Amino acid sequence: MASQQSIIPDIKAVRDAYEAVRDDANEIQWLVLHYDDKSIELKCTGKDYDEMISKFVEDERNFAYIRMTTGDDMSVRAKFVFITWIGLKVSHLKKAKVSTDKAFVKEIVKEYSVEILADDRDDLKKEAVLSKVELSSGARY
Repeated sequence: MASQQSIIPDIKAVRDAYEAVRDDANEIQWLVLHYDDKSIELKCTGKDYDEMISKFVEDERNFAYIRMTTGDDMSVRAKFVFITWIGLKVSHLKKAKVSTDKAFVKEIVKEYSVEILADDRDDLKKEAVLSKVELSSGARY
């Protein structure tokens, strides 16, 4: 049976990137993980949302973790989103593997307000994701 270490060989790199996204003092707003052969590795981190979306292609599987800011002048808060991306050209066998591997990723990426499963970039437009985050936040004025 696979272990977290065999699926995610560099757990420290993933954990460090996760903590950087969560850190209010850090400029990093997101991280993207991808499959490198049979393991999951940190692909990149960044600040620009559109740059992150460009990392999702039709023949890849990715996980992403994003910091989004919501609220108004009285109450600004950071909320987090966990995305599972399975491109439309990913084989059925590889698609099935994502569901079991996601559990290993979630052992590191634990805290988020919204989880999204996507296969189309339109599902990940910033406005659409931000709307889901705001709906999950409870009180809206």
